[in-house]
Amino acid sequence: MRISPRFALIAGPVTGLAALLSGCGGGGILGRDRPDEFAVQRQAPLVIPPDFALVPPQPGAPRPAEGTASQQALEALFGGSAPRSAVETSAIDRAGESAPGIRSSVGDPTTFTVDKGTTTQSIIGAPEGDGQAASAVIPS
Repeated sequence: MRISPRFALIAGPVTGLAALLSGCGGGGILGRDRPDEFAVQRQAPLVIPPDFALVPPQPGAPRPAEGTASQQALEALFGGSAPRSAVETSAIDRAGESAPGIRSSVGDPTTFTVDKGTTTQSIIGAPEGDGQAASAVIPS
């Protein structure tokens, strides 16, 4: 059997291309499990920290740096001994002081309030969503 030169010119590169494409597949040398070179990082050496002359706590003694949870909350909300910035001081000065009994007089019947009605209450109490399944209930 004789192979024509034209067949050899076409079959040679096609066979080579098929061999290259099979090497790109999941198996073989390129498909082996290996570490990701971008995920590898150098670990810092372990260092023993300095002593700082720490003494162990006494049993039953309160913690010196921490207060109660309510004290920590008050300090987080209203600030500690840190000085206020100029902007914060200016905003507090512009706001002024409230009346001493403002919280007890808010619920007073003589306090003027605007009743928005049930419509506003239903709008505020409406469930979140895009409104596709929304329905309105008109009070009678």
